[in-house]
Amino acid sequence: MADRPELLLAIDTSAGTSVSVVREGSGILSQADGHDTMKHAEVIGRLIERALTEAGVRVDELTGVVAGMGPGPFTGLRVGIAAARVFALGRGVPLYPVVSHDAIALAEATAGAGGELLVVTDARRREVYWSLYELAGAAAAGDGVGEAADASGAGAGAGASAVRLDGPGLAKPDALPHPGARTTEAARVSAGQLGLVALALLASGGDFAADRAIYLRSPDVTVSTGVKRVTQ
Repeated sequence: MADRPELLLAIDTSAGTSVSVVREGSGILSQADGHDTMKHAEVIGRLIERALTEAGVRVDELTGVVAGMGPGPFTGLRVGIAAARVFALGRGVPLYPVVSHDAIALAEATAGAGGELLVVTDARRREVYWSLYELAGAAAAGDGVGEAADASGAGAGAGASAVRLDGPGLAKPDALPHPGARTTEAARVSAGQLGLVALALLASGGDFAADRAIYLRSPDVTVSTGVKRVTQ
């Protein structure tokens, strides 16, 4: 049992809805996506079922669940995190929280990109969330995290790495830090890449994200801090 490869279900709803199954030594086995940013709750169950079916994986074979922690909008992000937590609890396996921007950075590195990359998400109200990465494309990756990515079984592009140097942070668009970095927008997040990040962290003994959602902003409706007087 100790030699059993990690087999993870990965879920992200920071943009659309993405679900994937990844295996140590094999990489991404399946991915099911829903790009509607308003229907996370309606599609999450169906996408989980499809990802497991296409991967040919039973629920009792899973060794962990990966949750994309954002940054993302309040309502949509909660759907994915809640689904991941409940699934992990029901299966009795660990929950692995990962910053959603990490998946985008790894995808860029897997495609061969290198250098500094600033991943940004529109937070509305004239603000953006950002994360800074140092990328090593598949052909250029060396020791350290690159070796962990190889161990994840990423397949094509194995050896790519994306190390987060700063963030996530919130800024005005005209005051983004690290002006020398190339910028890319977090329009879509691949749960498959999210799962590969988790596999690399497990292989290298790296630190996962904090187990709390990174919301683009707090909800507009808040709990009252006092008792409201009622008059007749």
